[in-house]
Amino acid sequence: MTKDRYLEMMSQLGKEPIESEIPPDYEDFPTIVIEAIETFNSLGDRIDGDVGYIGKDYTNLPFYMQIHQVEDKDLFLHILLRLDAEAIGISAKRMKDQVEKMKRKTSGKRS
Repeated sequence: MTKDRYLEMMSQLGKEPIESEIPPDYEDFPTIVIEAIETFNSLGDRIDGDVGYIGKDYTNLPFYMQIHQVEDKDLFLHILLRLDAEAIGISAKRMKDQVEKMKRKTSGKRS
């Protein structure tokens, strides 16, 4: 849910928005987070046929860090690695769900 949708929903319900429940907009994040997200989205994906998404290709990372003139490299890398870990987790769950779906589909068939 976006900030605008939340505020619209609360208005339609005739309720006052609760500050702690308002989702942040992209612009609400610190600059380093926005730059890390943009860099993450620009990096190539590493894919394994058997496993799926296995993480970003960090070959061009120094180039992107130079473009954004990153000063706090530790924080920037921490944000990137968190984003990558989340993406890997989502991919692993999707692969597991697909395998389970295929198992259910084939277990009901008789030869």
